[in-house]
Amino acid sequence: MSSSTGAVDAVAVARLHQLYGRQSHLIDGGDASGWAQTFTDDGEFHSPSYPEPVSGTDELIAFAERFHAGARAANEVHRHVITNVAIDEADDGASTVRAYLQIVATSVGGDSRLVRMTTFTDRVVLDGDRWRIVRRDVRRDDTA
Repeated sequence: MSSSTGAVDAVAVARLHQLYGRQSHLIDGGDASGWAQTFTDDGEFHSPSYPEPVSGTDELIAFAERFHAGARAANEVHRHVITNVAIDEADDGASTVRAYLQIVATSVGGDSRLVRMTTFTDRVVLDGDRWRIVRRDVRRDDTA
């Protein structure tokens, strides 16, 4: 883990926070295509919670559709809660973002429970006027 203070300007920080807030709302709300568009066209998603990495827009859409359908089938509402966002600027104009990600499930008419607590590391690039994720690596908190 880098200890860099990463001189990232305030506008970039605000826009990246917006990316993560929007991304959470998109996947939780069932907008699979919108969620996939937060990644580059060849974007990658790697998580030990799923059997295979996902890459490219079509696979990302299918992944998000399965996530939302799984919550509905369980009669639950799932929420992605992203906190402790730390942004480091890389030499090549891209940035590395590290954050904590909680997934909370609420049974319709019932209680909420923490499904998983993870940390993710994203490589993000400015694509035109918006930040997009090139690669996301998720790590469960119970692993080294």
